Amino acid sequence: MSTLLTVYTVGQLLRQWRQRRGLSQLDLAIAADVSARHVSLVETGRSTPSPEMILRLADQLYVPLRDRNRLLLAAGFAPRYAERPLDDKALSAALDAVRRVLQAHEPYPALAFDRRWNIVLTNRAVDPFLARVAPDLLRPPVNLLRLGLDPRGLASMVVNLADVRAVFRSRISRQLAVAPDADLAALYEELLHRVPEDATGQRVDADVVIPMVLRIDGRELRLFSTITTFGTPMDITIDEIAIEAYYPADAQSAAYFTQ
Repeated sequence: MSTLLTVYTVGQLLRQWRQRRGLSQLDLAIAADVSARHVSLVETGRSTPSPEMILRLADQLYVPLRDRNRLLLAAGFAPRYAERPLDDKALSAALDAVRRVLQAHEPYPALAFDRRWNIVLTNRAVDPFLARVAPDLLRPPVNLLRLGLDPRGLASMVVNLADVRAVFRSRISRQLAVAPDADLAALYEELLHRVPEDATGQRVDADVVIPMVLRIDGRELRLFSTITTFGTPMDITIDEIAIEAYYPADAQSAAYFTQ
């Protein structure tokens, strides 16, 4: 039995992205410095935009590079952005930069992951934590979401799992709203949507962020994280990589890593 795929015009795709961003045609026109009439003509298919106009509108709509290629193809133009393997020679400088960032963050944990939360690189501070999880969770591709929420992974060590699950739920919901992805949506459905909302753990009033609290070797480690991405990437692989760096939230947690 064959499955029919819906084929969208470039105008229909641009309208979807505009509506996803909550913008009117006038909002987009002002941001892109074009007329609202031109935006309307493009969306309705009465005007075929040039590649430059497509990318101009896509830039104002914060369309990911992967989907900018889809816009160009829908209008009959060649893709503009390459997608190379991370170990491709052309990405060596970017890969080296990721390694340097991860290494510079030691002795604290840091890792890099792709748009589907598959881990691509880690620093040495992550190794002791991975040594405590079930071997089958470490078969490539190692998924950070599954690793963090599976009881055989890090979930068994997380004291405030309800808080951590809520953070994952919020982050991935926002990610899917910005750039829909069927595989990530399936992962969300499996690990988060089917799990009832948890009662949140007890919070400390002094916290300005929600820490992840891990119980390791009889000690509780309180960690918070930051996310780093590449600015103005021109390759899809690099555009979709994020680096998550973990920091100790108190002196006792810091001492665990520096001892």
